[in-house]
Amino acid sequence: TTVKQIEDAFKEFTSRDDIAIVLISQFVANMIRFLVDSYNKPVPAILEIPSKDHPYDPAHDSVLSRVKYLFNTESVAGDRR
Repeated sequence: TTVKQIEDAFKEFTSRDDIAIVLISQFVANMIRFLVDSYNKPVPAILEIPSKDHPYDPAHDSVLSRVKYLFNTESVAGDRR
């Protein structure tokens, strides 16, 4: 599968109204990381899952990165009070 085909499939699935969750292996998500990280709509939710051939790397998980960002932002805001 080419990167272009993966990009096209990602764009198609994230633009459909009948899809609530897109499951994508982290290995494939890394191939289109710029698209996954720039996706900011709540629906469909993007969930990266490990593949059997490639180990999970939390450093590349877009959802985990966003959660860490939110907690860091709240921590900084709480320190200012």
